[in-house]
Amino acid sequence: MPARAAETSHVLTGEDLLARFTALNTFLIEHQALWKPRPFTHLSLAWEASYPALSSWLRERSLEDAERAHNHPADLVDAPEPFASLATLSAKLSAVGELPSHVLENAGHRLNVDVPGRKWQQIEAFASRLSFAAQPTHWLDWCSGKGHLGRRLLGEGQQLTCVEYDPALVISGQTLSQRHHLHALHVEQDVLAADAATVLSARHTPVALHACGDLHVRLMQLASAAECRQMAIAPCCYNRISRSEYQALSSAGLRSALQLSLEDLALPMSETVTAGARVRRQRDTSMARRLGFDLLQRQVRGVNEYLPTPSLPSAWLDKPFADYCRDLAALKELSTTGTPDWQALEAAGWQRLAEVRNLELLRGLFRRPLELWLNLDRALFLTEQGYDVRLGIFCQSMLTPRNLLLLAER
Repeated sequence: MPARAAETSHVLTGEDLLARFTALNTFLIEHQALWKPRPFTHLSLAWEASYPALSSWLRERSLEDAERAHNHPADLVDAPEPFASLATLSAKLSAVGELPSHVLENAGHRLNVDVPGRKWQQIEAFASRLSFAAQPTHWLDWCSGKGHLGRRLLGEGQQLTCVEYDPALVISGQTLSQRHHLHALHVEQDVLAADAATVLSARHTPVALHACGDLHVRLMQLASAAECRQMAIAPCCYNRISRSEYQALSSAGLRSALQLSLEDLALPMSETVTAGARVRRQRDTSMARRLGFDLLQRQVRGVNEYLPTPSLPSAWLDKPFADYCRDLAALKELSTTGTPDWQALEAAGWQRLAEVRNLELLRGLFRRPLELWLNLDRALFLTEQGYDVRLGIFCQSMLTPRNLLLLAER
């Protein structure tokens, strides 16, 4: 986050929640023509006619330029307007402070075994921000996996229930808890099923670290209905929902004119910090090939629009580009008769990738505002259920970009 935003950022509570939601709502609606269309699926974007200088500047930059700016598009101070003005406003509206932290008791011996380093750091950061007026007596780890978070939170005299859908993870989690001599109940439960409410009661303090879409929304609904006194939720994967469009939760959200498709909801998830060089190269090659094929299919079909293609095994990237296109065309039942210039088409795919990535930097300015809007919709819903809510950051974005945490307490 740019320093200018960090100076004024604070944890959002009380009246701040609705005020910030309202400001973000206006910002997102006013500029939706800039962030809703995806450069990947359009050869040109409607906004480019309105801002030709910005369009040209972005299209002339390299793939490496785009990669460097991806996580911090607001730092592109040389970009023609309206980029800089939008970046300033985006940073101001996205500014959120860190939740107060406290020193954790040392983790039990080998408690972090089997936990990837980054995940363990996220658990530690999450746990260090949990502070409630009343000390929790019974933690409930929602969509717990093997229960690593719950075990880290479990203190003297407290109880722990871990709720998980995958029976293999339930068994592994129970085994780990027994190995660490911790009294924990691991329950197999589909949290979206009609009987999910039975695992929750008022004595529980539910916690969810990166439960996807419908999973954490379901927790908020069931925990508030069960009158749980406290809960802590770090949302993730806002697009992992059963509906085709976002269903707002709060009264303010329901009044909003902002309509969000699954594609829109995926925007906050487009920021990545964990991919290594090999994975990035594989991702780039896959995208460049898809963009090259997209040019070919527009010619073959005589239709100037994007054609969705299925996910392909990584082994497809080992094929010569011509075979890749022929096989993908066959999958889509398209004819590739004639002799396309495969080398020129492949080069055009890479050129388009550079342009797409740079054009996406404008969308990147709306990534955090949209994520904060979604979190505020959740915060306002919990407020309406009778909770005092704090919304803040629990770790730096380098550890995970999904670093917003909702703390709710009756």
